[in-house]
Amino acid sequence: MALRLVQVNFKARDDAALGRFWAEALSWGVSSEGPGVTNLEPEGFVWPDPAGFYIDIVTVPDPETVNYRVHLELATTSAAHQTELVARLKDLGATPADASQDADANQDDVPWTVLADPEGNEFRVLEPREIYRDTGPIAAVVVDCADPRAMARFWDEAMDWTLHEVDDDHATLRSAEGVGPYLEFRRTPDTKTMRSRVHFDLLPYPIDDKETEVARLRTLGATDVDLGQGDVPWTVLADPEGNEFCVLGKG
Repeated sequence: MALRLVQVNFKARDDAALGRFWAEALSWGVSSEGPGVTNLEPEGFVWPDPAGFYIDIVTVPDPETVNYRVHLELATTSAAHQTELVARLKDLGATPADASQDADANQDDVPWTVLADPEGNEFRVLEPREIYRDTGPIAAVVVDCADPRAMARFWDEAMDWTLHEVDDDHATLRSAEGVGPYLEFRRTPDTKTMRSRVHFDLLPYPIDDKETEVARLRTLGATDVDLGQGDVPWTVLADPEGNEFCVLGKG
């Protein structure tokens, strides 16, 4: 098994503008820009550093027609840092999101803040948590799902990341090197009915092993997805709950 999660991919109306927001929000650099595509990377990393985690933003004609199954959660180091970060993000163009839409917002008061970026992608700014002290600015990439145990089984076998915990409501994985954000699956009553605005990109190593890895993923339960991508060097698949992801590489 030789696949790692290297980046999340955002669909956007304006990749350059959304890229500027997230680069400023995370204090990351813009590693490359092309027609309709903006790539972001943390300072000190060059793609595809195995310890790095990246963001890819791609302009598409209809990002608003898809749903929000995946979101980012940002780490903070103190209450003051959380307050400062929320204020700075609002200055950059983030807006308060409807907390009633937050799957965990069944409490009257929660310690995190739910915001939306300039294109409406919701994310959380978390209160300080010990578990996220060394993740960098992104604490976790969170996926809403119906069955965290089943998702954990698939993704634990799909990638070389380490499964840290799993129960009926929640599952957590992280890079085997113990660096970067966590990948978390949280149970929600909602069902997936359309494409997601945010998806994962996986990279095989060596990169020439893409076709072998794609075949292995199909045996684990991944299915092929036709998004009209045509002849591209990556393969689009979906996990057992229909969340699209791409396997990058050659072939």
